[in-house]
Amino acid sequence: MLLGAIADDLTGATDLALMLARNGMKTVQYIGVPPEGTDFGDAEAVVVALKSRTIPADEAVALSLASARALLAGGTEQVIFKYCSTFDSTDAGNIGPVAEALLELLDAPIAIACSAFPAAGRSIYMGHLFVGQVLLSDSPMKDHPLTPMHDANLVRVLQRQAKGKVGLIPLSVIEQGADAVRAAVDAAQKSGHRLMIADAVRDQDLRVLGAALADARLITGGSGIAMGLPDNFRRQGRIGTTPLPSRMQAPKGRSVILAGSCSAATRGQVATAIAAGSPALRIVPLEVASGAQTAASIAEWVIANAGVRPPLIYSSDAPEAVKAVQEQLGRERAGTLVEHLLAEVSIMLRDAGFSRFIVAGGETSGAVVEALGTRALQIGPEIAPGVPWTRSIGAPDLALALKSGNFGAPDFFVTAWDMLDD
Repeated sequence: MLLGAIADDLTGATDLALMLARNGMKTVQYIGVPPEGTDFGDAEAVVVALKSRTIPADEAVALSLASARALLAGGTEQVIFKYCSTFDSTDAGNIGPVAEALLELLDAPIAIACSAFPAAGRSIYMGHLFVGQVLLSDSPMKDHPLTPMHDANLVRVLQRQAKGKVGLIPLSVIEQGADAVRAAVDAAQKSGHRLMIADAVRDQDLRVLGAALADARLITGGSGIAMGLPDNFRRQGRIGTTPLPSRMQAPKGRSVILAGSCSAATRGQVATAIAAGSPALRIVPLEVASGAQTAASIAEWVIANAGVRPPLIYSSDAPEAVKAVQEQLGRERAGTLVEHLLAEVSIMLRDAGFSRFIVAGGETSGAVVEALGTRALQIGPEIAPGVPWTRSIGAPDLALALKSGNFGAPDFFVTAWDMLDD
């Protein structure tokens, strides 16, 4: 193993695993902290998926350190801490606390922080994160039910979470090349900085950062930051080029879509799937809370409506409706209620012969995969930037597309199935 990564949610881990696999590394994804003595086989990169984005910071730190120790025991030479391209977090963390804890564990003096992913419309300029053509603070992320982002200045955001000094490597430096970036990082270290937000507006900027970070012990950011890292090992003659498949053999069984995200992208995908003929059932949190809507009744509906088009179960709703539910149930309960429900539904469907799942939403994906008992994934074809099909390693044998709420084109739920072979 050359690269070991820790991701703060499941879909983010899959996104990163796809990035590394697309760039030629043999990559495996693990769900949860790998047990002591785990044999990572011939994997050149291992990505550990945690569910730590929105838990208390001290718990996120503990899980991340345990994962890092497992990766170090497996021989990793470089550690990546992966978080969302929209820097999902609160003033209490968890990005800053986890990054600083990993710096200490690895005895590393400084680390880059870059969540840019231009292919998905995430760019950073003068430390400000843009989603498409608007600032993060003006994007739909301002209404995120768990991590509403009201400040686009990532230097400010990260400084509120970190104890050490946070600075910026501007685009003007990155455009000068890897040597200039290394010099800027060295200067920042000497001036007492511990974390440095890095600008990036094009894939080339991320590749420059990758080349500059060849000797970095710790790197933090979105999946884009890993774009240039495999080339460092390839230049050393330590890896070849493992091509990403264009199709994937899927286990026999029926298909279903479970959408727990309320992002604008997922809401559009839900509408497109319904228009294309997918039978659809909406989860109503207040009815779930009252017991009027149950996992058993939802699973029965899915089984009865499984046909040509995969059935769609969704809780996606407009921000004002989500806010109204949160005011009645509480923010945390409103979110976990749906996650737990979809997790229960997934178990029932698995036991009823469903083996092909599309799951939308990072928190939802984490809950569903944990419930299904999946421990490791092999990376398959890319459906959309940041989203591949995966197939579980070991039992149960499942095909899984785990989608961040913000990712994918409007027809994602309709066209993803075309990449699977029976």
